[in-house]
Amino acid sequence: MVENPGSPINIMLADSNPLVLSAMSEIFDKDTRFSLVATSATAEGFLGTVMRVPVQVGVVEWNLPALGGAKLIEVLRENEAAPRFVVYGDAAGDLPRLAMQAGAAGFAPRSGEIEGLVETCVDVAAGKMVFPFIDVRQMQQDPIYSLSRKEKVILEALSSGMSNRELSKSLQISTNTVKFHLSNIYEKLSVKNRAQAIVYYYSSQTAGMKDRD
Repeated sequence: MVENPGSPINIMLADSNPLVLSAMSEIFDKDTRFSLVATSATAEGFLGTVMRVPVQVGVVEWNLPALGGAKLIEVLRENEAAPRFVVYGDAAGDLPRLAMQAGAAGFAPRSGEIEGLVETCVDVAAGKMVFPFIDVRQMQQDPIYSLSRKEKVILEALSSGMSNRELSKSLQISTNTVKFHLSNIYEKLSVKNRAQAIVYYYSSQTAGMKDRD
């Protein structure tokens, strides 16, 4: 959220299309409401910059190389200093819903006027959530959506093969707390053990990739 309404909004743009990135840069650079911090053609470039420089709003392409928009948002969302994200992409299909589920604060369609993206960024910087119509019932039907942020982090770490002890060390919580979170995850996903939870996680990721395609 913008702490001082009178100060420009620090913004960073990331898009793999050089023409789109150049056009966005020109628009935001000329708008006195914004201070264009940097641009990047990759998720890694974006990540490297925002870890060093304060950024309030990040406009990112969903299929940003090589991590992708979803992974980028997921990596940063536990960081208190992370920017609020606006996904700039194709409004057709489930992309707005997927962006919201990933933790984005806004979505702007590439097919719309550039002014729509600019105003979305202004609203997001002010703490608002800006999305086109999304059938929330669809989101609630996916058990993954019911997991807390901490539980999602644990489930992803679990899928990489980490033991309870490794999870405890990585997240700086006790093994008993890890077990408590795992128990909640199993219950929410209607699975009985970590193997089934991991299978569920990868099945969900595969389904998400199909939706993005």
